[in-house]
Amino acid sequence: MGRYLLRRLLYAVPVLLATTFLIHTLVFVLPGDPIQALAGDRPVPPSVVAELHRRYHLDDPLFVQYARYLRGLLSGDLGRTFTGEPVANALAGHWLVTLRLGLTAWFLETVLGIGLGVWAALRRGRWADRAVLGGTTLASAVPVYILGYLAQLVLGVRLGWFPVAGAEAGWPTAYLLPGLVLASFGAGYVARLTRSSVLESLSADYVRTATAKGLSRRRTVVVHALRNSLVPVVTFLGIELGSLLAGAVVTEYVFNLPGIGQQVFQAIQLREGPTVVGITTVLVLVFCLANLAVDLLYGLLDPRIRHD
Repeated sequence: MGRYLLRRLLYAVPVLLATTFLIHTLVFVLPGDPIQALAGDRPVPPSVVAELHRRYHLDDPLFVQYARYLRGLLSGDLGRTFTGEPVANALAGHWLVTLRLGLTAWFLETVLGIGLGVWAALRRGRWADRAVLGGTTLASAVPVYILGYLAQLVLGVRLGWFPVAGAEAGWPTAYLLPGLVLASFGAGYVARLTRSSVLESLSADYVRTATAKGLSRRRTVVVHALRNSLVPVVTFLGIELGSLLAGAVVTEYVFNLPGIGQQVFQAIQLREGPTVVGITTVLVLVFCLANLAVDLLYGLLDPRIRHD
């Protein structure tokens, strides 16, 4: 297990390097001057522009800029914004909001998706199965901003069950409604994947053997069929966790949550390259750690899988 863990950590290094270099390149090769973009329509004296270019090394070659960024990253420095604030400080003020939203959505997606998938699989061909398949298809087809506005209108304004927007109510009250909206898309895929996996496991020989030995239906489904069926589901959920943290831009905008999604959007508009690259680096690390956790869970879910 120790060698496997070390090997997977080493595999994450080229992924991190390639991703950060790609984002760094795309951000810093865009046409235009980021210093002038920060000033808007106001004129900036050439001496000030030259000094800021020198301070933030904007005139250096691309590879030199990236090497300097990596050197700072190894010491835990994500860089500085063009206003002089450390990117880590700017990120800390917004990261907790996105983390709460992402984990809430991931929990709802896991519970609803697996629950509906098992429920549909045990009622194959009945109205419940058709309702789950139709409902998950509809939820996956509706754009997130439309679903978000509908949820605000119905569940927030008319029924008053949840706050309409903002994070003032704290967790979990302020995050349940946006988390449900964010989770609705992935929950459909989880439900369908769970349904197909459980149906495949129910027809396997080991399940028929367990039934022939007189085990109860509940124990057969939960201990034998569901446990082995969760291997592909866990794979999807591990990747989905990173996606939820990185892809909450629209949801944060609709529900006015001050997370890193809004921060990235504003940074792109202002040409704040260090902020975009720094946040992307953190998100890539989250992806790598989530995938590593998924691989380690394989051995717990399926005893046939061993990490050498």
